[in-house]
Amino acid sequence: MLNRRNDRDIYSVRARTALLSLVFFMFSAFVVLAAAQAQTPGSSPLSGDASASQDASGKEAVSEAPSYAALADLLENERSRKALIAQLRDLAGEQGDAAAATAEQAANARLREMADPLGGLAGALQAFAVGLAQDFSQTAETLQGLFAGKGIPGMTAEQWRSRLLNLVLVIAATLAAFVFFRLVAGWFFRRLDAWVQRSQGAPTAAARSYPFNRSLRLTPRVGAIVGALAIDAGAVLLASVAGYGLALFIQEQWRTSILLALVFVSAFVAVELARSLCRAVFSERHPHLRLWRMDNEPARYWSAWLQRVLSITGYGMLVAVPVASQMLTPSVGQLMGLFIMLGVYVYALRVIWTKRSDVRHRLEQRAVSASNAFFSTLYRIAGRSWHWVGLAYFTALLVATQVDQQQALPFMAQATLRTLIVVGIATLLAAALSSLTTRRITLSTELRSRLPLLERRLNSYWPGAIRLMRGIILVVSLLLVLDAWRAFDLSTWLYSPEGRNTISTLVHVAVILLLAMGIWTVVASIIESRLNDNPTSGRTTERQKTLLSLFRSAALAVIVTMTVLVVLSQIGVDIGPLIAGAGVVGLAIGFGAQKLVQDVITGVFIQLENGMNHNDVVEVAGIFGTVEKITIRSVGIRTLDGGYHLIPFSAIDKVSNHMRDFGYHYGEYTIAYGADVDEAIRHLHEAFEEFMQDPELAGMVMDKIEIPGVTALHERGYNIRVLIKTVPGLQWAVQRGFNRLVRKRFAEAGIDLPYPQTVLHFANPQAGDTQVAGS
Repeated sequence: MLNRRNDRDIYSVRARTALLSLVFFMFSAFVVLAAAQAQTPGSSPLSGDASASQDASGKEAVSEAPSYAALADLLENERSRKALIAQLRDLAGEQGDAAAATAEQAANARLREMADPLGGLAGALQAFAVGLAQDFSQTAETLQGLFAGKGIPGMTAEQWRSRLLNLVLVIAATLAAFVFFRLVAGWFFRRLDAWVQRSQGAPTAAARSYPFNRSLRLTPRVGAIVGALAIDAGAVLLASVAGYGLALFIQEQWRTSILLALVFVSAFVAVELARSLCRAVFSERHPHLRLWRMDNEPARYWSAWLQRVLSITGYGMLVAVPVASQMLTPSVGQLMGLFIMLGVYVYALRVIWTKRSDVRHRLEQRAVSASNAFFSTLYRIAGRSWHWVGLAYFTALLVATQVDQQQALPFMAQATLRTLIVVGIATLLAAALSSLTTRRITLSTELRSRLPLLERRLNSYWPGAIRLMRGIILVVSLLLVLDAWRAFDLSTWLYSPEGRNTISTLVHVAVILLLAMGIWTVVASIIESRLNDNPTSGRTTERQKTLLSLFRSAALAVIVTMTVLVVLSQIGVDIGPLIAGAGVVGLAIGFGAQKLVQDVITGVFIQLENGMNHNDVVEVAGIFGTVEKITIRSVGIRTLDGGYHLIPFSAIDKVSNHMRDFGYHYGEYTIAYGADVDEAIRHLHEAFEEFMQDPELAGMVMDKIEIPGVTALHERGYNIRVLIKTVPGLQWAVQRGFNRLVRKRFAEAGIDLPYPQTVLHFANPQAGDTQVAGS
C-alpha cells in the first residue's frame, strides 16, 4: 500500500509538472497573440518596408548607374586611362597601409592580452556588460512598441498565430504521447523490479565465498537496469516521433512554418533522455532497478532535484529562449536565458550548500563498509570535495550559457558525458590495479632454484609499480577531462612538435629506467643469492661475501650514475660539462686526499689476498677482536670488552687472522720436579680421552693430541708442551675445556703445578750475633 501511495504521489507530482509546463507555454502563446492583435492594421511589417526600400534603392541605383558607353569612352582616351590607373594605384597603396595598420593593431592587442590576462578578463567583462545593457535597451524598445500598438517587426499577426498554434499543438501531442508511453513503461518497470528481487534472494555460502559467483549474481540486476533504461528511452523516442509526425502533418496541410515545433521536439528528446539517465541512476520508485545503491528517501530527493534542474535548464534554454528570440527579438531571448540560468544557479547553489554535510556523512558511511581500501579512500575524497565540484560545475554552466546560448548546453552535455566516461573508466582501472596489489609474482621452479631471492625482490617492486600506474591513469584522466572542457587541446598538443618530443622523451626515459632497474634486480638477486648460501652453488665463504658486498655497492653506484647521465641526456641536458667537471673534481680529490686513496688501495689488496673477512678473529694495529664491518676504506673490529674500533686500512701493516683453515690449542704446563714426567704425560693423554667423550667438545677437534715432551727446565720445575688441532675459531673453547680436565686429573694424581712462593726460616740467636737496637 505504501509503495502504491508513493507511486500515486510521484505520478501526481509529474502530472502537475507537465501541466505547469503546458500552462507556461500556453501563457506565452497568449501573450504573443495579444501582442500580435494589438498591432495596427495600417502598419506594415518591417519586411514589407524593407522590400519597398530595396525596390526604391534599386530603381535609384539603376537610374544613377553610369552607362557602359561612357566607361568605354573613358578607357579609350589615353590621358584619362593613365589618370585612372594612377588613381587605382594610390587607392591600392592606401588599402595596403590600412591593412598593415590593422594587422599591427591586432597583433599589439594580442600581445597586450597575453601580457596582461587580467586586462583581457576586464575587457571581456566590459563587453558582457555593454552587451547586457544593449539587450535591456532593445528589450525595452520592443516592449514599448508592443504596448504602443506597433507590433513586432518582421512578422505579421497571421504568421504569429500560426507559429504559436503549431507549437502549442506539437507540445500538447508530444506530452500526451509521452504520458501514455510512460504509463505503459511503468508496467514493465514493475515486472523487472519484481524479477530482480526474486533473482537476488538470500546469497548462498558459495556466492559469499567466491567473488566470481557474487559478480554473477549482479548480472540480472545490471541487465534489468539496462532494459529499464532502454524502455524509458523508447518511450521518449516514441513520444518525439508522435510530435514530429504531427509537425509534418501541420506543414503539409496548413503550409506554415514548423521551425519552432521542431525545436521543441529536439529539446524534448535531449532533455527527456537526460532525465531517463537520471531515473536509471536513482530509480526512486523501483529500488532494485537503482544503479547507485542508496536509501529511498535520498534517492527520491536527488532524483526530483536533478530532473527539475534538467527540465528548467533544458526547456528554458532550448525552447523558451529560441521561441522568444524568434517571436520577439534576440535581445529578449538573451535576457530570458540570463534570468533562467541565474535562477537555476542560485537554486542549485542553495541545495548543494545545504546538503553538503548530509552527503558527506553518507559517503563516509559508505567508505567504512567499502570492499577495499581504494573505494574507501575514493568515498572519503568525494565526501570532502563533492560540493566544490558541484559549485564549479554550475558556475561553468552559467558562464557558458551567457557566452554562447545556442551552443552552451550541447557543449556542457558533451563535456559532462566525456568527463563521466573518463572518470568511470579511470576508476575501474584504478580499482582493478588496487585489487592486484595483494597478488604475488610467481616465477618458475628452475628460476627460483637459480635465483631464490629474485621473486621476493620483484614482489617488493609490485606495490610501487601499482602506485605508479595509478598515477599515470590519474594524469591521463586529468588531461582528457581538461580536453573535454576545452581547457587544454590534447589532440593538437599530441600532434604538435612539442607534444611528440615530450611523449618521445617520456618513453625513452621510461625504457631507460626499466632497463636500469632490470639490470640492478638481476645483479642484486645473483649477489644476494650467493650471500645467503644458495644450496645449488654451495656454501659461500666469508671472503666471497665480503667481495660480493663490495661489488654490489660498486654496481649500484655505476648503475645509478650511468642512469642519471643517460636520463639527463634524453631530457636535453648537455652532460659533457658534467663529465668533464666530474673528472676534474676526481683528480683534485685524488691529489688532496692521498690518505684516502691509500686506504682504498690497501683495502682492495687486503680483500683480494683474503686477509680478513666478516666474523674473523684478527689482530690488526694492536687491536684483537672480531671483524664486524668491512668497507672499501676501513675495517670495524669489536673487542672482548665490547668496544668498537674503526681502523683505516692505511694504518694496518700486519694482519693476524686466527680463522684460517684450522687452529691449535697451544699449552705449556709447568710440572714440579717431584712429579714423574711419564706419569704426567699419561695423565695428559687421559684428560684428552675424557675430553673426546664430550659430544659437544669432540666436534671441535680435528686431530689427535700431540705432546712433544719436556720443552724447558727452570727454577719452578719443567714444562710439557701440548698441541691440539681444532676447527678455526674454536681453539679457545678447546683450551678452556681441556684445561679443566687437566687440573682435575693432576689433582687426583697429586701432581702439583708449582707457582712462585717464599720460604721463611726462624733460627735461635747465636753468640756473636749483633743485637738490634731497642730490643
